[in-house]
Amino acid sequence: MNTKSTPAGAADAVVVGSGPNGLAAALTLARAGLVVHVYEGADTPGGGCRTEELTLPGFAHDVCSTVHPLLAASPFFTETALAGLSLKTPEVAFAHPLDGGQAAAVKDTIERTAAMLGGDARAYRRLFGPLVEDAEAIVASVLAPLLSLPPHPLEMARFGLRGLWPVTALSRGFKTDRGRALLAGLGAHSMRPLSAPGTGAFALLLGVLAHAVGWPVVEGGSDRIVDAMLAELRATGGEVHSGRWIADLDELPRARTTLLDVAPRNLLELAGTRLPQRYERAVRRFKYGPGIFKMDWALDGPVPWQAEICRTTPTLHIGGTLEEIARSEADVAAGRHSERPFCIAVQPCVADPTRAPAGKHTFYAYCHVPSGSSVDMSERIEAQIERFAPGFRDRVLARNSVTAVDTERHNPNYVGGDINSGAGTLRQTVFRPTPGVHPYRTPLPGVYLCSSSTPPGGGVHGMCGQGAARAALSELGL
Repeated sequence: MNTKSTPAGAADAVVVGSGPNGLAAALTLARAGLVVHVYEGADTPGGGCRTEELTLPGFAHDVCSTVHPLLAASPFFTETALAGLSLKTPEVAFAHPLDGGQAAAVKDTIERTAAMLGGDARAYRRLFGPLVEDAEAIVASVLAPLLSLPPHPLEMARFGLRGLWPVTALSRGFKTDRGRALLAGLGAHSMRPLSAPGTGAFALLLGVLAHAVGWPVVEGGSDRIVDAMLAELRATGGEVHSGRWIADLDELPRARTTLLDVAPRNLLELAGTRLPQRYERAVRRFKYGPGIFKMDWALDGPVPWQAEICRTTPTLHIGGTLEEIARSEADVAAGRHSERPFCIAVQPCVADPTRAPAGKHTFYAYCHVPSGSSVDMSERIEAQIERFAPGFRDRVLARNSVTAVDTERHNPNYVGGDINSGAGTLRQTVFRPTPGVHPYRTPLPGVYLCSSSTPPGGGVHGMCGQGAARAALSELGL
């Protein structure tokens, strides 16, 4: 890592924050010929894309993101071949265990998935079939700023009309617990009550991606994404300064443009009294979503799932029926800690055995909790896993737990533990972070936001960074 000091004025562009969006912004600017310097407060770059030995030596755990359908589909990443990046895509995108050793699962094709759903096979084909045919157009539109003209308006309209529905409404076309549970698990990624409008869009997009590009993991760990981006940035002459917390914009060197991979609340701290009152009030109204409580385990073998198909995929949605998941997410929205929390779990060694010693496994699960929670949910999470994988606790060699408060402490962009850096409400899907036609631009000359708090929102896709950088380049006349 290059941490040498740089004379003031040596950079054309400065980026604060080295998460995927900050680095995507830096690369977009560098590819346009600018000299870019990135400032990162943590000792290692990457934000949520870091991999560490959180439990035992030799066990590589992703600090936050592991499964990357948005990376596989993102125009930013698909337009650029990053050296050393190998995606491992399983045949089964995700599985959803149910009581009695049963499970639902989404496989690589519509037909193979429908074949597992019995009475809901036709409903699944009717809902997802046309959308998967339009997958390329839908993804291009969803990952574009929503206030811009969609590149494929007809396909986006078909997606949007259904996506506006709550998951509870979408599920009415399904009769079986398996089919309804699949939709519930997908929709719960929104971190919103399943009765909320717009949660259907999360379920539909993630389901479409499962068939169009799969739900891959990165061989070796998610930090390989950051390593590849850093290597290209350095090749352009860019520099990254780690361990350099920026508390005020005055601490940055002079540059033609400044991009901030920070949450809106952190923008207020960096800007101090510089922002106009109207914009400051709008930023203060920005809403953050629930936090997460996350557990990582080092295991002496694979998770002993009752349902065999759950042993074949890295990703699992744990929470039982749609009704149970809806209750769990409603509890969180009401400020309560669910007794039976919905959990998103990942066993990456199923697709990438390099992450643990031979025969061993890494595993993690997280549940949603009220913003800023310091409650320990470890017993409740492990009880949910034991429910569908009896004997799981006997496989545990070591565990590590992180509360929502800890999550924000490790990454200030995750306000209250919100890993999406902003609630996924309908309003904030369109107007993010503030109402306006220039979502990345701030009132400060040459200063832009490029974090997940800007369009198109959370996920490892780099499009927030690319969008902000293109806005900056346009203003510079480049």
